[in-house]
Amino acid sequence: MRALRTRSAYAAVLATAALTAAGLTQPAPAAPASAAAPGDRPAVVEVRTIGHSVKGRPIRAWRLGEPGRRRIVLVSTMHGDEPHTRRILETLRDGRPVRGVDLWVLPTYNPDGLARGTRRNARGVDLNRNFPHRWKDLEGTYESGPRPASEPETRAVMAFLEEVDPRRVISFHQPLHGVDTDTKDAGFARRLARALRLPRTSLDCGGLCHGTMTMWFNHRFRGSALTVEYGGRPSRHRMAVQAPRQLLGAIGAHRTRRG
Repeated sequence: MRALRTRSAYAAVLATAALTAAGLTQPAPAAPASAAAPGDRPAVVEVRTIGHSVKGRPIRAWRLGEPGRRRIVLVSTMHGDEPHTRRILETLRDGRPVRGVDLWVLPTYNPDGLARGTRRNARGVDLNRNFPHRWKDLEGTYESGPRPASEPETRAVMAFLEEVDPRRVISFHQPLHGVDTDTKDAGFARRLARALRLPRTSLDCGGLCHGTMTMWFNHRFRGSALTVEYGGRPSRHRMAVQAPRQLLGAIGAHRTRRG
């Protein structure tokens, strides 16, 4: 059980998040014209717009699998210049139904950065240095923002994770090519590295990490979060064919057979 004083430390942040993450507690009433309705994607059982970027672009979470099973969240494109791994999540979303887990995928966490081709969001903040655990005022490439959870994207994801309380979070990045095994559940990290055919590594941010999503989650929740890094230019086949299949096997899930 998480301590009451730990909860209170985030109360103000989550109150703000509730304003930005409209529609969080129930499915969005209708998918926007830019997104296919769940019926057009047989794997999707729910779609939520969990918040919006600085420029007003929606941040969407897609629920796959079987509600009530082990809950897992996959996140990609936290940095806009790391676009390739979102194909893994989009392939899972757009393919046959998934069984064995309750799976949420967020293919594009930083839509403004993706549109601009930049690591940071539209205000120049590195979203993976903006979380309120060991936050530090950083500048340059890793600009951490004026304060912890200053960015609407950060607040939206924090509130979403508070709501769904997953057992595992896997955050996909580029280009460091490895799975971080220096994390809360090192055994699962090692299994995942084997399944994805990636080396084990320790992602220490060149010293001590500050304000990352996985650190915040591991500190805040009973579940565990880890980072997976692919190379700078992974092939489309690896992202759209191999990795989705490998990932499902690693988390104990599978696709339904073709009818």
